[in-house]
Amino acid sequence: MQGALSGFFTIGAIVVTGVLLAHLGVLGQLHRALLSRLAFLVASPALLFSLVAGADLAHLFSRTLVVSVLAIAVAGACYLIAARVAFGRANAGTVIGTLCACYTNAGNLGLPIAAAIMGDMTWMAPIMLVQIGLMQPTALALLDTRAARHAGERIAWYTYPTLPLRNPITVAVLLAVGINLAGLRLPELVMTPIELVGGMAVPAMLLAFGVSLRLDPLPGRGTHAREVGLIQVAKVVVHPLVAWGLGLAFGLTRPELLAVTVIAALPAAQNIYVIASRYEVGEMLARDSIFVSTMLSVPTITLLAALLGG
Repeated sequence: MQGALSGFFTIGAIVVTGVLLAHLGVLGQLHRALLSRLAFLVASPALLFSLVAGADLAHLFSRTLVVSVLAIAVAGACYLIAARVAFGRANAGTVIGTLCACYTNAGNLGLPIAAAIMGDMTWMAPIMLVQIGLMQPTALALLDTRAARHAGERIAWYTYPTLPLRNPITVAVLLAVGINLAGLRLPELVMTPIELVGGMAVPAMLLAFGVSLRLDPLPGRGTHAREVGLIQVAKVVVHPLVAWGLGLAFGLTRPELLAVTVIAALPAAQNIYVIASRYEVGEMLARDSIFVSTMLSVPTITLLAALLGG
C-alpha cells in the first residue's frame, strides 16, 4: 500500500503548495485562471497525445473494460436520475456533476495505485482511453453547444459532429489514436518537447485546485452541498459496488475483480475542475466533489485492497 499512499501524498503536497502560494499572495485568481487555461489548452493535449500515441490499444478489447464501462454508465445514470428528482433541472452544471460521479482519476492517482495494489499499471490504460477518447469529448461537445447557445450563436444540426474538433484535447486524442493505429512511431526529436509540455498538465491542475481551495469558499460552505453529497453517493458507493457486482456476474477472476473495483473507487479526476473552469460552469461543484471524493477514496481503496487483494 506504500505506492498508493505515495500517490495520495504527492497529489496532496502539490495542492497544499497551491494553497500556501495563494495564502502568501504569490498566486491569485488571475493566476489560477491562467494555470487552468494553460492546462486545458496546451499541457493536457500534449500529455494525452504522448500517452495515447504509445498506448496498447489491444487493451480496449477485454471483459474487464466492459465491466468498467457498464459501471460508469450505471453510476452516471443514477446521478442523473437522482439529480433530476432532487433538483428538478438539467443544465451545463449537470454535465460537470455527471463527470464527477463517474469519471475517475485513472492517471496521476490511478497509476501509482495500480502499481501498488495490482502490481501492473497497464490496468489503467483501457479506462483512460475510454475516458479520454469518449467520455471527455462527449462532455466537451455538450459544453461547447451550451456555450454557443449562451452566446446567441445558432448551431445547425449538421455542425454538431464537428464540435469536438474545436477542442484541442479531442483533436490531440484523435491524432494520437490515428498515429497509433497506423503503427507510426514519431521521432524522439518530435516527442520530447511534446512530453515536456505535457508534464506541466498535472502540476498546473493541482496548483490551480489549491489556489481555489484558499481563495474561494471552503468545501461544504457553498449552495451546492446537497449536490456534492449526491455525487459522493454515486462515486464512492454506487460506482464501486456496481463494478464489483458486474465483475461477479461476468465471472472475473479475483485479480480482475480487484482491478475493476479499485478503478471504480478512484476519486473524481482533477481535470474535471479544469474543464469546469474553462467553461465557467460548476466550478465549485467540481472542486468540492473532487476534494471530498479524494478524501473518501483513501479508506475505501484501502478496505477494498484488504478484502479482495488476499
